[in-house]
Amino acid sequence: MSSHPAPYTASSVSSPPGYSHAMLAGGLIFVSGQVAFDSDGSIVGVDDIGAQTRQAFRNLAAVLEAAGATFADVAKLTYFVRDVEAVGVIRAVRDEFVDTANPPASTLVEVSRLIAPELLIEIEAVAIAP
Repeated sequence: MSSHPAPYTASSVSSPPGYSHAMLAGGLIFVSGQVAFDSDGSIVGVDDIGAQTRQAFRNLAAVLEAAGATFADVAKLTYFVRDVEAVGVIRAVRDEFVDTANPPASTLVEVSRLIAPELLIEIEAVAIAP
């Protein structure tokens, strides 16, 4: 394994200039925060935290796949949300993607805004490289 970080990009996930979807370093995959952008960079689910969370998880899945991993390899999820009261909806969507008997560690933080004002959630992950 190289001592230098290796970038990964998922072709189905919008990618602004100067941005890596994920980096492999020290046996871990660090996935950049994913939001509800579709592959064209349009927001999915404006004003719908469930739809935005689902799209962010789909983007996470695509980036993990590009790095050769799955949600089974995820050790930590970090959520940045505009409204902490949405935790129940966020958890219900998360449960569609992770093993609910052994969910990853997680942190949820309420923030005042994200990269676009219509975005309600951003999710980042750390996975163990398979």
